[in-house]
Amino acid sequence: MKHSTQYVEANFDGLVGPTHNYAGLSDGNLASKNNKTKASSPKLAAKEGLKKMKALHDLGMTQGVIAPLARPDIGALRQLGFTGDTGSVLKQAAAHSPALLAACCSASSMWTANAATVSPSSDTADGKLHFTPANLINKFHRSIEHPQTGRILKAMFNDSSHFVHHDALPASPYFGDEGAANHTRFCREYGEQGVGFFVFGESAFNRALSKPKKFPARQTLEASAAIARTHSLADDKVVFAQQHPDVIDAGVFHNDVIAVGNRDITLCHEKAFLNKDSVYQRLNEAMDKPLNIIEVPQSAVSVEDAVNSYLFNSQLLTLPNGKTALVVPRECEQNPQVSDYLHSLISSQSGIDKLLCFDLKQSMQNGGGPACLRLRVVLSPKELSAMNQSVIMTDDLFSQLNHWVERHYRDSITAQDLSDPMLLSESQTALDELTQILHLGSVYDFQKTGE
Repeated sequence: MKHSTQYVEANFDGLVGPTHNYAGLSDGNLASKNNKTKASSPKLAAKEGLKKMKALHDLGMTQGVIAPLARPDIGALRQLGFTGDTGSVLKQAAAHSPALLAACCSASSMWTANAATVSPSSDTADGKLHFTPANLINKFHRSIEHPQTGRILKAMFNDSSHFVHHDALPASPYFGDEGAANHTRFCREYGEQGVGFFVFGESAFNRALSKPKKFPARQTLEASAAIARTHSLADDKVVFAQQHPDVIDAGVFHNDVIAVGNRDITLCHEKAFLNKDSVYQRLNEAMDKPLNIIEVPQSAVSVEDAVNSYLFNSQLLTLPNGKTALVVPRECEQNPQVSDYLHSLISSQSGIDKLLCFDLKQSMQNGGGPACLRLRVVLSPKELSAMNQSVIMTDDLFSQLNHWVERHYRDSITAQDLSDPMLLSESQTALDELTQILHLGSVYDFQKTGE
């Protein structure tokens, strides 16, 4: 068994991009749809995210930053038939298809739980850390992300002796992949061989399996299985489970809206999984020891309250002192049922020791909580040393990024602002400077974003 207690789990949060806006692009994401047409604040959104990153850094956690994508995506708009200089492209798109323009301006890459699926070197046959960018084909505005996302990840983890970067899965509904939002890794210690827990919404080939009726199931079993194979995970250390179709129809578009796990603890709603008893049994068998399964009953927190508060879109963290903390959004405190449950959970001493609450309203109004904003990467000491150190949060980087946001981000953006050529210019100037701060090199092609 591969083993090292010196491995750490780092959280890499997405920086909110300069074009952060509310366009209601995500069918099945109730917060996204309900806040459509509201004015957003990119500056406030970016600072809310940075504040969370800095707080976790201050607690002694390894915290990193993932750069946003270049938006508006002029390359995608050109590919779809809009011509002329960039100003003309934006004007034509706004006139002919405002929804398409909004999709190509989306700052949804801030939710880096959808950036990729990551398997640590302690789990893989070749002893390297593997990344597969998610194809996100269920939503157009997200399906154009993975080429840039892949370049950014390679610029962060750029030593081939430690890191393996795969292409996104084929762009087909049969292999719809939503990244780490539907993947959890369980283990005893981070450096031990763990269990890859892949949650899917439907099977593309096995039509006998049930599927949601109202909203789409974004992750397929076939996509999850393909990633487990390409990452060379041991068969007996992989568990596939189906998300309950009823909760998808209730607005649970990813598994991380109804369940969260870390090491040998999982916090999940009783309605999270189809055939849940079988799921729990298979997880326990793969772990070679019982998981600490904290199941939240419907009678304590309804699925509706879970979706509205994003209770499960939280982060379970092992703090440097060995205690386990649950990072929740402010909305959990504001929901009486959820708040009561959380305080009883802490007092019950069932494995979660501490609550950390953050105001992430700008992200929450677009459908993303603390867990959506971060990609988890388990790193050995050598891997941590080999990666791009400029993306690791420090006091100095926090200060630099706050000043950068202050200089380049707008206080407010509405749908009408998306066709403003100045927004494009501002975004490109900001990201060009960011690549220098984070030492990312040429990850953006401003004339051909989206490829």
